[in-house]
Amino acid sequence: MSLSEATASPLLRQPLLSDEDTARSRDRSRVHHARYNNRRWRLLWLLVGPGILAMLGENDGPSMIAYASDGAQYGLGFFVPVIPILFAMAYVVQEMCMRVGAVTHRGYGELVLQRHGRVWGWFGAGDLCLTNLVTLIAEFVAIRVGLAYFHLGPGVAVALGLVLVLFTLSGGRYWRWERTVLGLALFNGLFLVAAILVKPHVGSIVSSFSFTPLPGGSLNTLLLLMASTIGATVTPWMIFFQQSASADKGMTPKDVRHGRYDTALGAVLAGVFGVGALIAGAALLNHGLGIQGFAGAGFPAALSHVAGGAVGTVFALGLIEAGAVAILTISASTAYAAGECVGVSHSFNTSPRNAAVFYAANVGVSLLAGLVILIPGAPLLSIALNANVLATVLLPVSLVFVLMLANDRPLMGRWANRRSTNVVGIAVIVFVSICGAAYGIDSFLQSVHIIGS
Repeated sequence: MSLSEATASPLLRQPLLSDEDTARSRDRSRVHHARYNNRRWRLLWLLVGPGILAMLGENDGPSMIAYASDGAQYGLGFFVPVIPILFAMAYVVQEMCMRVGAVTHRGYGELVLQRHGRVWGWFGAGDLCLTNLVTLIAEFVAIRVGLAYFHLGPGVAVALGLVLVLFTLSGGRYWRWERTVLGLALFNGLFLVAAILVKPHVGSIVSSFSFTPLPGGSLNTLLLLMASTIGATVTPWMIFFQQSASADKGMTPKDVRHGRYDTALGAVLAGVFGVGALIAGAALLNHGLGIQGFAGAGFPAALSHVAGGAVGTVFALGLIEAGAVAILTISASTAYAAGECVGVSHSFNTSPRNAAVFYAANVGVSLLAGLVILIPGAPLLSIALNANVLATVLLPVSLVFVLMLANDRPLMGRWANRRSTNVVGIAVIVFVSICGAAYGIDSFLQSVHIIGS
């Protein structure tokens, strides 16, 4: 072939690197420079993100209401040590997701499609979309609850959520999106501030790590709060998000160690802030209020009444932050799943013109959820708690596929799971399945009047 023919070839006229590849290569160049020059803290700063966002994104509005409900119903006791244990479980799951994403450079939905067929791939995406939509509705509810404390209506909540989604998408880079959301996520620490402001008895907190006092009262309420608390720490969207975000960030097997630091730090922060919400909620029990009668929206006002206006204000601001960060991360997980299953571009490093499905899914699911909360008379506390319960019920399927992908030796090579990781992973699946099934069975038996409430 002559030089003129080669020059005229459409294939050869195409750029060797896409805009997405170019953007990612710039990020990788900084990582390489930091690693080559042994700049450890700089390297850690460049590689943190997906793990912290997955964990703090899961410290969302429904989760913090669930933790506060645990405290308001049972006080400082059984659920204080349960929350760190559940985030330890979350670390095991999310470490596998990060590792699979870094090694394969593929998202969860894409790999399930490739390795286990379209039926399971689309089932996982459908599972995700259902839980994400319900959870996003609950996130807008959380923002609405927080803003209601400042006498602002649901329309402001919807506008705020959608403006944040559009703003974070406008950067055209995964790095900018991640750093913007990461900065916002750090305000999840407001729940720890609220816990300090209620002036808890330190001895009661320490003694609660003996898992006493044990919860009493209605079994169904206990199972509801237990299932909701599990759904507040490990959910399907986290699985989709962290694996896809790790791939979108351009992580490689060399980055797995720092990915573990990132995920562990996220789990520790989320656990501490979650316990903070529980301690703040326990102030309601100490004044004989419990969770009845608040309908979700009354939590900040009730805390203001029993512990002072500063506590109510901080808790309300925390709910706004928690809902906002979760809207951004959950809508991103929906967009990743949509792009991976359809087989089109699915990266924040790609322009909206070249990744129309990705960006449309990101904005569309948030818009739909926002419109739902404008319906008058929505049962706020029920939506918030049962969003997490739904995630718990549907979670085992996603966990099974995570475990299968992490054990796929032709795919993962020497990065496949160790036996100890498999033992813990299987234990997590069994535990989540039992808790979700127990609440479902108990609720069914009550509905058909076989047992009493």
